[in-house]
Amino acid sequence: MLLTVKEVSELSKVTVKTLHHYHKIGLLEPAEITEAGYRLYGAKELERLQAILFYRELDFSLEQIGQLLDREPDRAAMLAEQEKLLEQRRQRLERIMDTLRKTKAGLERGEPLPQEELFVGFESEDEWREALREQSEYLKEHYDVELEAERIDVPEMNEQAAEAAAFMKNMSSFLAGGVKHNDPRVHQSIREHLAFMNDHGHRIAAKDFAAQTAFFLQDEFHLRMLEDQQTGLAYYLNAAAAAYAEAES
Repeated sequence: MLLTVKEVSELSKVTVKTLHHYHKIGLLEPAEITEAGYRLYGAKELERLQAILFYRELDFSLEQIGQLLDREPDRAAMLAEQEKLLEQRRQRLERIMDTLRKTKAGLERGEPLPQEELFVGFESEDEWREALREQSEYLKEHYDVELEAERIDVPEMNEQAAEAAAFMKNMSSFLAGGVKHNDPRVHQSIREHLAFMNDHGHRIAAKDFAAQTAFFLQDEFHLRMLEDQQTGLAYYLNAAAAAYAEAES
């Protein structure tokens, strides 16, 4: 039994416009086209559409999907591979959801999640790119800086993110507790943070860090990011970094 494009759309929840596009690019061709120009689809085409949708759920591009379908004619093998990939994604999403729920519960109790648990679930390069997407787009638009041009080392990124979260938590605590920006405890926290960064290949001197925090005050995106954590944090951080740089000079 052959189905019209409208019937396929209703069955699959894929729009008619999308089905037409798939046909146009050669990704999903109808079984036949009537003299009146109607596209008709059979069981084979529906199976191919299902495969396309599985790959779309995995965020493959249409070009990649076409290559994968042409390379793997064995439907059973293809389904097995898709099942494996989807199961891996499901497990990652479950870990991310668990981290989100724990973070939410901790916020409601006034107990921040331990730093080693903050990034559980962010285990793929694509997930980190999505997490950094807004910042990446902003830097590209305003400063022509390409974050995504570089490969992301996921374990390294997780470690650095955890350390940065712990450092900012310390600075927020100092600010909330009325600790002066030039207090030795603040200086020690900055010293340890810079030592970590330098150990991980960033080579940031005290004066560079002070300049970086001054930039944050002038840049809308980074200023908002810090101030959303705690009002006055961007200014406190800059004052602390400047005082530390002066003390170290």
